[in-house]
Amino acid sequence: MKNRTLGQGLSVSAIGLGCMGMSHAYGGYDEADSIKTLHRAVEIGVTFFDTAEAYGPFTNEVLVGKALKPLRDKVVIATKFGFKIDPDKSDAQALSGTDGRPEHARAVAEASLKRLDTDVIDLFYLHRMDPTVPIEDTVGAMGDLVKEGKVRHIGLSEVSAETLAKAHAIHPITALQSEYSLWTRDVESNGVLDACRTLGIGFVPFSPLGRGFLTGKMRSTEGLAANDFRLSLPRFQKENMDANQRLVAIVEEIAADKQATAAQVALAWVLAQGDMIVPIPGARRIAHLEQNAAAVDVGLSQADLDRLADAFAPDHVAGNRYPEAMSAMVNR
Repeated sequence: MKNRTLGQGLSVSAIGLGCMGMSHAYGGYDEADSIKTLHRAVEIGVTFFDTAEAYGPFTNEVLVGKALKPLRDKVVIATKFGFKIDPDKSDAQALSGTDGRPEHARAVAEASLKRLDTDVIDLFYLHRMDPTVPIEDTVGAMGDLVKEGKVRHIGLSEVSAETLAKAHAIHPITALQSEYSLWTRDVESNGVLDACRTLGIGFVPFSPLGRGFLTGKMRSTEGLAANDFRLSLPRFQKENMDANQRLVAIVEEIAADKQATAAQVALAWVLAQGDMIVPIPGARRIAHLEQNAAAVDVGLSQADLDRLADAFAPDHVAGNRYPEAMSAMVNR
């Protein structure tokens, strides 16, 4: 596995592993099998693992901590805070708004350290900006956690270029995590990617495979768990899914030419957008994990990259990324 460097010199594998789906949003997965997948990830050179208190909630951090404790010196663990969470509910129903108060940052960091069973959080993100709390106050508190040795690096998620710059002026930001893939390219047009490049901040795309759609394996939502988060998203409604299949066909065509999978081509496209970009595709099964990791060796020509970018121009993609309420929480 090749490595890449995020901001502040944080070196990680060029492709990380998003662990959310093992406990949250997509119906969950068997713990023993998840641990096997996490161990296999380390074996093949993946060093960057992403979780959050909101995933479960809480259970994903416990899973990641349990699996990676014996391998702690070989991995970088990122987790997140910033939501109001009802511990008596699960998945999205547990989240009821944002909380970026300094005292909340500290309380969650302390709790995450215990759940992860570790002495330090390698990368601590603000999951969503709280519009009632100045970003300078939230980031100041996160910076204090760095000074105290409880956190090594801090990051933000789904914020605007303006907010990113304000935060970086208070304490160096190591990484910005936002959704980015062939069919979700907001960060290209709203200045976020350019801001990361200018400020020397790493960019960590989540859902780089379009929540599974860009793999070419999803023709419908049949077979998804009843509580699968995707069922609530506009792009996973039948009419939009049917319309977007024509775009995936282009990915599959290029993949066939490269003797690769569609998922590998989709990831290779993201990787090609900048050396400071480290995607974190989710994978619950070892076979998917290994295929995703191999995307670092898939070479796309400039013609391939341009063809994909043109095919997936934002106005060619059917359906919005999020429902209205969720859309209001990003790019603040």
